[in-house]
Amino acid sequence: MSDSEYLKQQRGGERAYDRYLAGMNASMRQKVALTAAHLLAEGSVADMGMGSGAGSVALASLYPQLQVVGVDVNPEMVERAAKTHVLPNLRFVVGDVAQPCLPAHSFDAILDSSVLHHVTSFNGYHRQAAMDAIGVQAEMLNDGGVLVVRDFLDPGPQMVWLDLPADDAVTLSYFQRFRQEFRRLNPPEHQGCDVTEVAAPEGWRRFQLRHTLAVEFVLRKDYQRDWDLEILEEYTYASQAEFEAGLAALGMRVIVSTPIWNPWIVENRFEGQFRLLDLEGNALDFPATNYVIVGQKAHPGQGVRFEQVDETMPMGYLSLSHWAHRETGEVYDLVRRPGVTIDVLPWFDTGGSIQVLARRSYPRPIPACHPSPLDDSLPCTWVTEPLNVQQGDKPIGQTVDELLSNFQGIGADRIRNMREGPRTYPSPGGLQEQVRSVLVEIDPITVDEPHQNTSGWSSSGLLRSMEARQLLRSAQVGGLPDARLELNVYELLLRRGLEPGPWIGETIVLSQDTPVELTAIPTLLERPSRRTFREARKEEGSGFLKVHAVRFQETDARGQVLHIRPLEFVVPTRMSANTMSVALLNKSNGEVLIALDDHDLPAAQCFTGNSELWVTPAWRLPVHIQGRRGSRDWLKGRVEAEYGLKCGKLWELGGRYCPSAGCTPELVMPMAIEVIKGDGHRQGLRWIRLADFVRHRADFPDGHLKVVGLRAAHALGIMGVSI
Repeated sequence: MSDSEYLKQQRGGERAYDRYLAGMNASMRQKVALTAAHLLAEGSVADMGMGSGAGSVALASLYPQLQVVGVDVNPEMVERAAKTHVLPNLRFVVGDVAQPCLPAHSFDAILDSSVLHHVTSFNGYHRQAAMDAIGVQAEMLNDGGVLVVRDFLDPGPQMVWLDLPADDAVTLSYFQRFRQEFRRLNPPEHQGCDVTEVAAPEGWRRFQLRHTLAVEFVLRKDYQRDWDLEILEEYTYASQAEFEAGLAALGMRVIVSTPIWNPWIVENRFEGQFRLLDLEGNALDFPATNYVIVGQKAHPGQGVRFEQVDETMPMGYLSLSHWAHRETGEVYDLVRRPGVTIDVLPWFDTGGSIQVLARRSYPRPIPACHPSPLDDSLPCTWVTEPLNVQQGDKPIGQTVDELLSNFQGIGADRIRNMREGPRTYPSPGGLQEQVRSVLVEIDPITVDEPHQNTSGWSSSGLLRSMEARQLLRSAQVGGLPDARLELNVYELLLRRGLEPGPWIGETIVLSQDTPVELTAIPTLLERPSRRTFREARKEEGSGFLKVHAVRFQETDARGQVLHIRPLEFVVPTRMSANTMSVALLNKSNGEVLIALDDHDLPAAQCFTGNSELWVTPAWRLPVHIQGRRGSRDWLKGRVEAEYGLKCGKLWELGGRYCPSAGCTPELVMPMAIEVIKGDGHRQGLRWIRLADFVRHRADFPDGHLKVVGLRAAHALGIMGVSI
């Protein structure tokens, strides 16, 4: 396609897109977002088991450049969908999703949304049937294509206690039916399941059964109107480990593997309506309401997994220093890598649709080397991230010119202008790293080609043009683990006065109006400068951080080793690799406020000469904190203890992210909390208008603050442009 043809494409107005997306129910928005997060709005997709075709038509309507094929085994459904939904980029075909119903090597993506459990249920509850279907569908993918499975998850066979309210006669009656009717497609003698009632606390009835069976019941207990249909099906046909191993065996990289909790279901169908406990009486997390796994079909000769071989001696790439607080004597460890990192965001405008160039499926094995996720999500090792370069002895403009010309084939004649973007400390608590960014406007160009291989692995991903707002949507559903690309996209849209699109993450509703002391931005920024650290000797180090060196091997689908490389990374010695950052929000006199902490960090002093830095509250989690419930309770307790605040409702603020995947496996879980009492002023917190934070974002370089602040503003509709 020529560049002129590219410009002639009708991509649809963003306002029309936003209205259409807003009109969907939450389940459909999630389905579309999770799919499109990995399609990036162009190419071809097969929607397997499309049913009514609502999901297929949604994808085709939202993304005119996406060729959508809806597939269903029922000819009547296909005929009805074809008559009801007529779009130039949409068609429907009759096909069995477990058979080769479409040509091989013909799709960029295949979506199985809540369909594969039908394959197992109506094939004698044979679990392998779903994996066989995935293998058939993998043959239909182009090299580099993705398979997106959204379904349910088997939590495992361990025995648990399921507590149901003793006064909930309706739920108890359906549980009795479940005990008798589960797997009702079997002969009568093989229907039902083993359950034992045991002594329970007052107000509850307690049942002992396999965890899988408990989840099967609580996921369907509210489908009472459709019970006779739902009881035919077995939802949980594979564990997370089985899913991941199955895709890898097919030559697919697992680029996303994450349980998902629908906030509405948790609040309205789980909370207070049942309890899950292990046999020692410890509360278990609510089951995930869905599970998403995304596999990318590797090109021949490319790797599908990374494994640690052994530890090796540090190579000196990362250096560890120590900084002592002059008053308290507390010592901070700080890790530095050489050079100045420059993120480069080439972009162009196609009539209101902003396209950016980034590299997709770039190999990053470090995030998986110290896994300790709180919800069993698999750390991503092939990521979408901005183009970046380490600045040498040449000026920044020349450095960017050479990057684009030498590595990306974008000559100087295609560059219209460069603008310096934000400067950010990705994780200033432990990294002496300041990332500079450059926004580069270029002539429109169609790009979807292999990135020049500079990674040292079997590939360096693809250089691809992507729709800017779609990248933001990806971040909101966990499809974009690199926060630096997200921040640069926000910056670009804000500078051009463009809407960021609807927020599709968890909905934030601030319910109370709690007066607090408001600080004006000039007052905030004019506080006296401080130099609170001195560089300490090695023997004074706190031992909090340690530099590791590990040899990683990359293997293909057959297990053949393709490359072995040593890499250095930094990990905490006494804490987990998890960080929780939080936007403390408050509504006062009708305005949304956010709290900032007046902190001192040696990373800031290294770069500016002064240590003061406005940050958002963020903490490394202790290694013993496990699960969603435990981590959230711990976070609320820490906020209340450290700042003297009373916490209200808590929300997930989009997907987790890696602040610096090239040198640390740190994984950050961004959250938002409504503060309902206390202003925290005496502990160093200051409240400012969230809209003012957006306008003055350049004055706040803390990366965690930028992420939670911009996401919160996006979620609450106060980005400073018309939304």
